[in-house]
Amino acid sequence: MYNPRPTWLLVVLLLSAFAGCGFAQTSNLAARRAKLRDALDQEWQYTLRTSPELATGIGDPRYNDRWSDYSAAEQERETQHARQEIRVFEAIDTAGFPEQEVLNRTLMLRQLREAVEEARFKSWEMPVDQMNGIQLGIPGVMTQMPLRTVKDYENYLARLHGIPQVLEQVTANMRQGMADHLMQPKYLLEKAAAQTDDIAKKPLTSSVFAEPLQKFPKDFSPSDQARLTLAIEGAIRNEVNPAYAKFAAFLKDDYAPQGRTDPGVWALHDGAARYRFAVRQQTTTDLTPEQIHAMGVRQVAQIEAEMLKLAESQGYHDLKSFNEHIRKDPDLYGKSGQQFFDLYKHYAEQMEAKLPLQFGHLPKTKLEVIPMEAFREPSAPPADYSPGAADGSRPGYINVNENDPTHRLVLNVEAIAYHEGVPGHHMQFSIAQELTDTPEFRKFGDYNAYSEGWAFYAERLGKEVGFYQDPYSEYGRLENEMWRSVRLVVDTGVHRQHWTRQQMVDYFHEHTAMDDPNIASEVDRYIAWPGQALAYKMGQMKILALRERAKRELGAKFDIRKFHDAVLDEGPLPLDVLDAQITAWIAKEKRQ
Repeated sequence: MYNPRPTWLLVVLLLSAFAGCGFAQTSNLAARRAKLRDALDQEWQYTLRTSPELATGIGDPRYNDRWSDYSAAEQERETQHARQEIRVFEAIDTAGFPEQEVLNRTLMLRQLREAVEEARFKSWEMPVDQMNGIQLGIPGVMTQMPLRTVKDYENYLARLHGIPQVLEQVTANMRQGMADHLMQPKYLLEKAAAQTDDIAKKPLTSSVFAEPLQKFPKDFSPSDQARLTLAIEGAIRNEVNPAYAKFAAFLKDDYAPQGRTDPGVWALHDGAARYRFAVRQQTTTDLTPEQIHAMGVRQVAQIEAEMLKLAESQGYHDLKSFNEHIRKDPDLYGKSGQQFFDLYKHYAEQMEAKLPLQFGHLPKTKLEVIPMEAFREPSAPPADYSPGAADGSRPGYINVNENDPTHRLVLNVEAIAYHEGVPGHHMQFSIAQELTDTPEFRKFGDYNAYSEGWAFYAERLGKEVGFYQDPYSEYGRLENEMWRSVRLVVDTGVHRQHWTRQQMVDYFHEHTAMDDPNIASEVDRYIAWPGQALAYKMGQMKILALRERAKRELGAKFDIRKFHDAVLDEGPLPLDVLDAQITAWIAKEKRQ
């Protein structure tokens, strides 16, 4: 057929069409990327609005005058919201997106789907134990609140007024949990009742809730100080303490007596599925409890061989006699709470000076060592970490447990200081908060296998920079290695293989020199928090494996500082995603 149009005109028209198509594609890509950014931001803002305690923890003051809605109805709304948001993010086509933006969508969908899956276990109906109950969570949040302005104090007062409603909502959920037979072991609930009663009975002069009255800023007027003092004392006396007393009575008289008698979560009607989910959530792997148990047994044997060499260097021919010596030598136990505090401070400060040898990226957030709050010391670990605020207004803290010092060994303090402070949790959390090109939900992500795995890995870095000079301190480091390997055995033992609490204690005694208070708090923690203790060793092993792979493949190009930055500079990640990211980093380093 004849075409009357000149050839040159046809070419121009075709070129224009292609150009228009390219512009449309570019415009569509930009719109889809913007849609993902907006959806991520909207979901993060929703999270902060509905979780004011999280906002406080990260230094966002907008919701410091309120609490989350703890009602069962709100839990259902949260699940429905997650289902709705899954559809929103699934509908965003990421074709052509930069790699990190694809990862943002992947991680958000993973988080939302996990929330929906977890909801079927109704964890809000079993919310109280001796480690993480609301009775400890409330004062923990209050101690994180900023107290710099009159408005800050008014927010504090508003939260005091809200405490009775929080405890009423949680009580209602627990009553439903009793009906559904979702209960922690009786003896752990009795500990929670005692904690609650202790908080309720504290006089104003020693109440954790009255501490802000001891530190008014200097620029506060006398009238503001008098007004706020009267209001805060009144709220504690007339609202908070009675609410705590009522909650303590409920725990002691109604709730704890109904607690289960078997320590393992297997005893619940959905215990097997609940534990499988916890293992997958906490380790971010698909390993079964049986596989992890066997892995733990192998790790225990491997570390025992290392420990035996050190014991022999000290004149002992077997671990049993060396461990018995450690347990009975009074010089290896603490003399005072102040001694423990001073040791943690010393080790944190000496490691600070060595960080440039191991890292290119150092955090801006400061680290301080402080005493742990007295109300949680009896059931807490030897020390733990509280992240600083993202805006720098609050430093990170190593919280030192000064309780019962003469029954606590000092030999693993050095390793724990590196774990909780630098280069452990403080490095990881602070660097994540300071990232600028990473969405907020990733900066403040919660993957225990990553964060606890990193902190456990960090304990070894002290040895690499020349510390652990005292052989007993080095044995303490190996004890920590053994401690985390034993966890793989006893956690799966109690929740999968129906071990008793005494079997857990006996296994610790057989393979460690740990002191009795530490063993007691540890086994009770595993019973209350299924799967969480598995995260440490699983995460450490993954980071060590990635490091060995990087050294092997990069050879002379391997730089330990770059490797550590690569692990930390994208925020918390599931272990499988971390593997993929480090694999990509290795390939990039090879090309340079």
